[in-house]
Amino acid sequence: MASIPAPAATAFVSVLLLATALPAHTSDTASPETGASKIRIVRLSEVKGAVKMDRAIGRGFEPAVANMPIVEKSRLRTDEGVAEVEFEDNSTLRLAPDSVVEFQQLERLATGATASSVHLLRGMAYVSLVKTHGNTFQLLFGQQTLALEPGSHIRLEFNEAQARLAVLDGTVRVDRPSGPEEIAKKKTVTFHLADQSQPTVEKEIASAPYDAWDQTATGYHARTAAYSALSSSPYTYGLNDMMYYGSFMDAGGCGSMWRPYFTSAAWDPFSNGSWAFYQGAGYSWVSPYPWGWTPYHSGSWSFCPGAGWGWQPGGGWNGLSNASSLMASNGLVHLQPPSGHAPRPGESTLTAVNLKPLVQSQVASAESFVFRKDSAGLGVPRDQLGKLDKLSRQAVERGTASTHIYLSVPEAMSAGRAMSAGPGQVAVHRGYAPSAYSFESEPNARGGSANIGRSSGVSGTMPSRSAGPAPSSGHSK
Repeated sequence: MASIPAPAATAFVSVLLLATALPAHTSDTASPETGASKIRIVRLSEVKGAVKMDRAIGRGFEPAVANMPIVEKSRLRTDEGVAEVEFEDNSTLRLAPDSVVEFQQLERLATGATASSVHLLRGMAYVSLVKTHGNTFQLLFGQQTLALEPGSHIRLEFNEAQARLAVLDGTVRVDRPSGPEEIAKKKTVTFHLADQSQPTVEKEIASAPYDAWDQTATGYHARTAAYSALSSSPYTYGLNDMMYYGSFMDAGGCGSMWRPYFTSAAWDPFSNGSWAFYQGAGYSWVSPYPWGWTPYHSGSWSFCPGAGWGWQPGGGWNGLSNASSLMASNGLVHLQPPSGHAPRPGESTLTAVNLKPLVQSQVASAESFVFRKDSAGLGVPRDQLGKLDKLSRQAVERGTASTHIYLSVPEAMSAGRAMSAGPGQVAVHRGYAPSAYSFESEPNARGGSANIGRSSGVSGTMPSRSAGPAPSSGHSK
């Protein structure tokens, strides 16, 4: 198999998406006064631990899963977990445990630029913006509003008594009841919310427990942003995960196809996932795989004899109504959403589909991480285990491949004591906390290796194998 280098493949996908990209549809229409439209969705790009979302459908907070769309007026809450939200231009927002945000505004202007306003109601949030011209981003807390410039990076901690803003990069304007104020980078500002007295400014930034996680994730997105800058596509979110967890290959008579790593010809992209209900749009398909955003909102899947399922870009961009993206190039419908009516009282708004047992890779012990055939990257920590292509070939040939890691005993116990938390995801035990994984780069007994030094993240969580009954399906090949 000949694979396209990651930068070239990313540019290839971006260019094709740009050529055919259509708005990500919701039920809202353009405002005649401003020309702004509500046709935006953003992506819940990472979920670790217990995370919930209020999808503005009248049900309050419900379990959240990775790749779930986020629309205007949605709220996201991290309990004993963390979450990352990825915007269309690859900008990100990350939430530490015990945090709540509301997405007050998600608009696309007549110029094509985006306007985003997020309200931090409690906890700690990191925001990292790429340098996209014209986009605006506001982070609200209390009576204050932060106006973030493209390229800025901040950390904000907020509770009833005070808020602490750390400007990690860029310059931030704070709009307060007393007037606006500019905050330069590498400064920390403490706002005293009870009496609205003058903020306290410190010329240094103290470290916080989740800084390492934020830095690792920011670096991961920044490296891919450099690749996608080769095109001007407004829909670059999700491409970074595709390039890390898979690659394009020449499938002979089937042409060039993208395939996830750790998959054999027997793997099926339609076997596992969830149907999530959204008001005005019906059911939207949510894939459990870490790369499972772009291939389920655009392009088409094809089954190539001898190679298996692969994805090819093209066609329009499908937002919440993404059922057409689940149709293979031969026109066969592989999945049917639940009945067209809204969920009745007592019925779940998130319906799991498990037509086959869900396979995942995972930490096997304090010294070993095991990759499994047909896991398609599920359970593999993002950007933490070096290049995956060789490990993928070993897993497909032998069933499994492994690499040595250094993991403390409490962390190993944390990964092993995961407990079910709802459809499509699990939460770790009480006492969720950040952890650091160290992966060694020497060959292991199976010949696998991890080309990485030290990495930081949060203790591992595994998707559920059986998160509920599967609805009837027209699944076929």
